[in-house]
Amino acid sequence: MDATATDPAAPAAAPQAGRLPVVFILATVMIEAMGIGLILPVMPDLLRQVQDADLSRAALWGGVLGSVYAVMQFLFSPLLGNVSDRFGRRPVLLISMGVICVDYVVMALAGSIWVLLAGRIVAGIAAATMSTAQAFMADISPPAKKAQNFGLVSAGFGLGFVLGPAVGGLLAELGPRAPFWAAAILTGGNFLLGLFVLPETMRRPRPFQWRRANPLGGLLAIGALPGLRLLMAVWFFYQVANWVYPAVWAYFTQAAFGWDPAMVGGSLAIYGISMVVVQGGLIRLLIPRLGERRTVALGLPYNALILACVAFVPNGWMMLLLVPFSALGAVVAPAVQGLASRIAQDDQQGELQGVLASITAVAAIVSPLLMNTSFSWATTVPRDFPGAPFLLACALMCVAATMAWRRVGAIPERAAA
Repeated sequence: MDATATDPAAPAAAPQAGRLPVVFILATVMIEAMGIGLILPVMPDLLRQVQDADLSRAALWGGVLGSVYAVMQFLFSPLLGNVSDRFGRRPVLLISMGVICVDYVVMALAGSIWVLLAGRIVAGIAAATMSTAQAFMADISPPAKKAQNFGLVSAGFGLGFVLGPAVGGLLAELGPRAPFWAAAILTGGNFLLGLFVLPETMRRPRPFQWRRANPLGGLLAIGALPGLRLLMAVWFFYQVANWVYPAVWAYFTQAAFGWDPAMVGGSLAIYGISMVVVQGGLIRLLIPRLGERRTVALGLPYNALILACVAFVPNGWMMLLLVPFSALGAVVAPAVQGLASRIAQDDQQGELQGVLASITAVAAIVSPLLMNTSFSWATTVPRDFPGAPFLLACALMCVAATMAWRRVGAIPERAAA
């Protein structure tokens, strides 16, 4: 006899879902990741077209659009997650896909910067569904397969991050609006798939509460982690500095090397592939050998050195050689997370992850404004230094390194298993 039939307190079995609903979820997160990278190579040309402006002014607006998108993600991710707990995963995911599809069409037809701005606001809200997609996977996964299925979601996002810039760069040959039409077609097709195959998996709806949807909850929790405040500051400066790549890459490479959108997209794809190699393989080799403390202490100066090299690199082929080395610096992030988890108490681990996620979201808001503004200033006549944002990022990375050296030495290395 089923235990849940006699014991109401017993956990309900995970609802069954076939392959097609899982395909829909993976396609959703992949399209969200692609939607960011797909349009990166063409944004400079599109902004120059709708504004009839030079690259410096286009970069300024590019920073505004990037920050606005990140603000909407920050504000609405916890909100949509809680809405899905109240009304179900299916309506939230389908409505989001439908809105994103229409939004891409509007942006493809946009004739003014204000339409593009409105489009990025709507896209940021509607695309804040990662928490709902993960909740769906949690709903359908038995305990033994939860980690495995969450890994599929991360893999889908990573694949979209790699494919997006490459496909966007190739489609740019058809014009700066072509990637938006492609994104609309992909999103519309996924919406139709979900409409027919996506079941509702939420078993016990709970009342919606605004306090649970508070996007500032993670940041407010920093005060509860006194031993981690300095390390959280390291994380913030590292994230702001590292965000320089998606923020200004398309503008920087066009100004410095004359790259077209196809070349920009290809270079971003190389970066994405390098990140997959680092996160999927090299991290498992480097961190156990060096230890988390030494990885942070050496990794932050390494990142600063790479950023300085990017700022002054003299030609495009040398820049391409530097791309995989810049991805290698990603070993710092899991090492910082490992140190932080060691300091936090067992009952603070969830709170810690919320803090890290909130700080990362704020960095994604701050960095485009900071980096794109510095690029615009440094490339306005008579100045001609497109590498300025990377020099600024280098300085911020040095701040993170200095703060880390003050803190990580007091943290003992993890005992061997």
